[in-house]
Amino acid sequence: MPMHEHDRRRAAPSFTTASVPAAVAARTDAGPAHAAGAVGPRDQLAIVDALYRFGAGQDLRDRALFASAFAADATLDFSQPAGRFGVALTPFAGRDAIVETIFAAIGALDTTHTVTNPRVMHYDGERAGLFALVEAQHLPRGDHRRHLLLKNIYHVDLVRHDGLWLIERLRIDTVWSAGDPAVLFPNAPTAATEENPHG
Repeated sequence: MPMHEHDRRRAAPSFTTASVPAAVAARTDAGPAHAAGAVGPRDQLAIVDALYRFGAGQDLRDRALFASAFAADATLDFSQPAGRFGVALTPFAGRDAIVETIFAAIGALDTTHTVTNPRVMHYDGERAGLFALVEAQHLPRGDHRRHLLLKNIYHVDLVRHDGLWLIERLRIDTVWSAGDPAVLFPNAPTAATEENPHG
């Protein structure tokens, strides 16, 4: 027997705030529940966008976009990935130094950065911590037969400044890699280039 329109409306499930968990109900577009540490969707997106600017700035060779991801006194720790290939690096300190160092390293490369699994680990409205997986591909611009692929975990501390979320501290840890380390580390010891890609 066909159902009339008013019967469909009556049969439709009713969702009220009483049926939604409190932690979820607190996350509104108007703002987060600071006391509970819950982040609203607007800040969730804005926090992750700092990491998108970090990756896209390199891939598009856009210094201004890349720089916009960082606080003025930011630090970037890339020592663990470099150490896997026998290269000693100290953390880069300050936005200007980070920009200059990274763009010098990738100046002759094509890169692609893919950000996945971003999770806001802590949040108080002004500061946040972010976890993400980032796949970073590096290829010599004139020779795409060679590459270095890094699968990394990013540990990010961010601060809100004038309404924009900025990276304050970024530590990168490589989980596995494949390819030729000399693509990104020209002075890597020869032995390091023979590393097991999944070691």
